[in-house]
Amino acid sequence: MAKKTKRQTRLLELKEKYRDPLEAAEAIKVLKEEKSVKFDPTVEVHFRLGINPKINDQQIRSTVSLPGGTGKEVRIAVVAKGALIDEAKAAGADIAGAEELVEEIGKGMLDFDKLVATPDCMAMLSKMGRILGPKGLMPNPKDGTVTTDIAKTVEELKAGKVSFRAEKTGGLVQMAIGKLSFDDERLLKNLAAVVEQINKVKPTSVKGTYVKAVYLSSTMGPGVKLDVATLQDLSKHVAA
Repeated sequence: MAKKTKRQTRLLELKEKYRDPLEAAEAIKVLKEEKSVKFDPTVEVHFRLGINPKINDQQIRSTVSLPGGTGKEVRIAVVAKGALIDEAKAAGADIAGAEELVEEIGKGMLDFDKLVATPDCMAMLSKMGRILGPKGLMPNPKDGTVTTDIAKTVEELKAGKVSFRAEKTGGLVQMAIGKLSFDDERLLKNLAAVVEQINKVKPTSVKGTYVKAVYLSSTMGPGVKLDVATLQDLSKHVAA
């Protein structure tokens, strides 16, 4: 058996120490107190949902606008035509173009975090599935990245709109909600927005417990189990 590193041993100790579920505010304090790295870690929330992603209407995919932002500069590329290219750039897009941009992507240019496209440009991008698909960059109407409202979409993505989807196995949904350096209220607002959206997209066919477990974690830090009962009321106490 391979010997555990000091970090692995420490994380196991923390897992045992924080075995009991905590309220969200307490969990955030724990992540900050137990920080052991010099960089600014990303805070993530992990949901285990009582869904079966193999059933079509339980394949959860949606978006949520984080009121406190993500703490990350999001690079956005837009594939559009005519005046919409200038509109995209005016709204803050880092790259915008039509055929020439698609050609660059085909050659391996992926200097962006989000790709937005107008519906009439999707035919050009359809050939890029093998390049964009594995990296989760293919525009999709379900997460709002296929749209005619280019300016609004770019502004929302820059401000902290993120997409999420349930994994194919286990009903897991996970996403970043900010940086550990954010003040507690900012992280709580982001978490509240995510919890509210997760509840909104609950499939009508789900029977039994929908949100089975929720964990909050930080990069190279511990994972803390949250008290689901109190989490459901979080949005009532934290203004969006």
